[in-house]
Amino acid sequence: MPTCAERPVILTGDRTTGPLHLGHYVGSLKNRVALQSTHRQFLLLADAQALTDNAHDPAKVSRNILEIATDYLAVGIEPDLTTICLQSHLPALADLTLLYMNFVTVARLERNPTIKDEIQARGFGRDIPAGFLCYPVAQAADITAFKATIVPVGEDQAPLIEQTNEIVRRINRQAGRDVLPEARALIPRVGRLPGIDGKAKMSKSQGNTIPLSAAPDQIRDAVRRMFTDPNHVRASDPGRIEGNVVFTYLDAFDDDPAAVANLKARYIRGGLGDSVVKERLDEVLQAILAPIRARRNLLARDPGHVLDVIRRGTAQARGVTEATLRDVRDALGLFTLHEPGGIVGDTHRMQYAQQ
Repeated sequence: MPTCAERPVILTGDRTTGPLHLGHYVGSLKNRVALQSTHRQFLLLADAQALTDNAHDPAKVSRNILEIATDYLAVGIEPDLTTICLQSHLPALADLTLLYMNFVTVARLERNPTIKDEIQARGFGRDIPAGFLCYPVAQAADITAFKATIVPVGEDQAPLIEQTNEIVRRINRQAGRDVLPEARALIPRVGRLPGIDGKAKMSKSQGNTIPLSAAPDQIRDAVRRMFTDPNHVRASDPGRIEGNVVFTYLDAFDDDPAAVANLKARYIRGGLGDSVVKERLDEVLQAILAPIRARRNLLARDPGHVLDVIRRGTAQARGVTEATLRDVRDALGLFTLHEPGGIVGDTHRMQYAQQ
């Protein structure tokens, strides 16, 4: 088995804007748990990026740091295998972001499909926060600071990885050598999970989620309210499974695809009520979330432990990211003060001697 240093590096994370939900679980958390034993994985609590559209409510961003870290541990993230770190306490990320802004144009940022869609969804118009527009640059800094080669993202986030690699190529070309590696997007088998209303992806901002911490009654109520086929009025009516949120969730979470296929056939043929399908989904989700909720409740009793996990991980990540910043600065030939004594390195010292 390869040593930790030899393993491929993964960088992933979440904006600290609210507790994690089933969309996160099926889209990335399951992958993170599975990959942590074979990869060197860094999990970023992205509080700085959360401020790009939440600067009016920084308290919301701060209070969700522990919530999300607790969710990580509850689903099976192991601090001994995965480094959990706090973005705003890694100053090298901000330094790299500032550097990279000189290697990308505003026009290119505005063309990024992910950013265009998010700007439209939030109704910014031309009143786009500069931090939000520069989100792809900040993400490039995050990814490259850890020299990650794998980034688990949803399909809608793939353009951000493409833009990261454009910046990497420009830095490497400027340096005349490969300072930073390119990364590839790891897109999960299940695409974006729709919200329980069927109108959009499951999203904290849309209020159409099932949190990982949901109580049994909350899960049951959410499943009961799920969008199905509006034309399937009676159990005897033939039903459609396309766009039917309940079947989408069964495809994503039920470990018995043969049973789901049988339910689909009966539903399409007619003779199967929505209540039967929803009961099946409720059983599946209750079984998945019960152990997560139990672990989460235990962790919530000891927030000091969760905070210590974040502190230790952030200290480890700080060393990694600062080393990358030094590599990039040196490769680009940027002026550097070396301690102790506040004197510059050999190249600049020679320049001073000649002046």
